[in-house]
Order: sequence, then C-alpha cells, then structure tokens
Amino acid sequence: MAPRRMETKPVIFCLKTLLLLYSFIFWVSGVVLLSVGLWWKFMLGPYMLLISSGPSNAPYVLTGTGAAIILFGLFGCFATCRGRPWMLKVYAVFLSLVFMTELIAGISGFVFRHEIKGTFLTTYSDAVMRYDGRDDRSLAVDGVQRRLRCCGVYNYTSWVSSASFPVSGIPSSCCVTFSDCSSDDLKNTTLAARKVHKQGCYELVTSFIETNMGIIAGVTFGIAFSQLIGMSLACCLSRFINANQYEMV
Repeated sequence: MAPRRMETKPVIFCLKTLLLLYSFIFWVSGVVLLSVGLWWKFMLGPYMLLISSGPSNAPYVLTGTGAAIILFGLFGCFATCRGRPWMLKVYAVFLSLVFMTELIAGISGFVFRHEIKGTFLTTYSDAVMRYDGRDDRSLAVDGVQRRLRCCGVYNYTSWVSSASFPVSGIPSSCCVTFSDCSSDDLKNTTLAARKVHKQGCYELVTSFIETNMGIIAGVTFGIAFSQLIGMSLACCLSRFINANQYEMV
C-alpha cells in the first residue's frame, strides 16, 4: 500500500499545481467580470436607455457573477491546498453551474441578436422623436452621435420629424465640425446636409453587432468550456485523494 501511495503523490502534486493555477485564472476572470459590471453600470448606464425599453439588469448580473467567481476562486485555492474531497466536489459543482450559466447566456445572445436590433431601433427612434436636449435619453443620443460620428436613425433626415426640429433644428452633436455649424444651418436641411454626418446610427450599431456577434459568442463559449477543465481537475484530485487516503500536512 505504501509504495502505491508514493507513486500517486507526484500525480496528486501535479493535479494540485494545475488546479491552483486554474483557480487563480478563474479568480482573475471574476475580477474582470466585476470590473466590467461596475464600468457598465456607471459609464454605460445612460446608453442602455437606447438599447432596452426598460432598466437593464445586465450590469448587476455581471457584478454579482464576478463577485461570486472571486469568492469561489479563493475557495477553490483553499480547497486545493487543504486537499479535502468534499471541498473539491463543492468547487466542481459551482464550476458546473458557471458553465451552464455562461452557455445559456452565449446561446441566448446569439439567438436573440435580431430582437436586440429591433429593440434598439424602436427605442432609439423614440428617443430621436422625443429629443429635447436635456433628459437622460437625449444626452445619450448626443453621446452616441458624437462618439460614432453618425446622425439620426437612418440618416440626418430622421430629425426632420422630431419634436425639437422646428425649434432648434438638427442637434449639434451631428456636426462634422462643431465650429462650422450654426443654429440657422441646422434648421435648414439643405445646408445641414453638407455639415452633418451622413451615416445613420442604427446602421453603425447593427453592423457592429452583426460583425462581432460571432466573435463574442465564440469567446463566451470558449470561456464556458474552460470550466470543464477545472471541473475535471477538481474531480480527479478528489478521486485520487479518496482512493489513496492522501492528507495534506
């Protein structure tokens, strides 16, 4: 029995090393998710008003998931160092839950991408029609037009039917060069056509979604299936420890 234990000790040591390395990477991914969730909440919050018809829970989900991964990443390191089979099994169960959650999220995002585009079209069109330059959605519209260098839903003519056009014309956030845009120019569609961005924001955003959705889905699935590695390592280590009655001193 003793020689057999001596033979399996290097295997257990190797499994522990790999699982510790994996747990550290898993912990780092939790920190990244937590950071993205907080960044989304505080930096992208206003823009979410243009993507969904109601308040989005996505940043809270990311923040909560990130915090849980951080805690269980630490738990995984502790369980690996202690060499307790039941701890390793709990860790494996948590990794399986994370795997299923990420898999469902990736599939849902890919399958419902057209619904996301439709919702964006509806909410963005409504924001343009009700634009007043002061409320949160109006400020979000200005931010999108400045950053993406676009104008209106399909093009600058989308603003002609907005509630603000008779008063202030096309928003200055559409201007190619701000100093070259006067309020009188923006009220005249013929003059404004030469001074504002030609491309609509809807086309830019949907083009980005279509171009990058495959990459986003691939990364999500890759991260999800990486949990299988951690599950396998945790289960193998637990089995070896149980079989050989190994105890960490």
